[in-house]
Amino acid sequence: MAAAAAASGAPPAPLPVVGQQFCAPYVVPLTVTKKAISLSDGDFAITDANGAVVLKVKGAIFSIRNRRVLLDAAGQPLLSMQEKVFSMHNRWEVFRGDSTNASDLLFTVKKSSMIQLKTEMDVFLAGNTAQQVCDFKIKGSYFDRSCAFYLGNSSTMVAQMNRKFTVSNVLLGKDTFGVTVFPHVDYVFIATLVVILDEVHRDKND
Repeated sequence: MAAAAAASGAPPAPLPVVGQQFCAPYVVPLTVTKKAISLSDGDFAITDANGAVVLKVKGAIFSIRNRRVLLDAAGQPLLSMQEKVFSMHNRWEVFRGDSTNASDLLFTVKKSSMIQLKTEMDVFLAGNTAQQVCDFKIKGSYFDRSCAFYLGNSSTMVAQMNRKFTVSNVLLGKDTFGVTVFPHVDYVFIATLVVILDEVHRDKND
């Protein structure tokens, strides 16, 4: 699949991971706003080009392990993300809905190598049990909020992330970045990868 896409220079249509309904036939620009301190209304707000909230992320505050739940605008859980305990590569598992059952696993994300100067993460879909070759890859510098999302080990980009500065966000202690999701690519899937990237980076800083 990745080789064919790389040859054509565009992702195949469509590329659903969470759901077909999240694959738009056009570019989907998202803005991810991370709140500095949040105990009630979520850690992240993800808005569309019009500023409307499309996704929210809530965390388990007093939990033994890192766990996040991705909600739609109505507050319904779409995905749950959980860090694997004692994982050497900061491995995260993502499940459908509010579940953590193995039967509901959608994909896993882990660092490509334990020691990294630049950001590099591998994404494996649930069906890829051997995990010899990744289904998606993230490369760049999360410190600069500049990362690209690729189909497998190909040069086919499916999304891109860049930092956004606004005076009000700097004053309010908010970290804001823009995510451009390419046509036919699952934007909920990409948004989830951005949240996991932030978690891995935060762990490293802590």
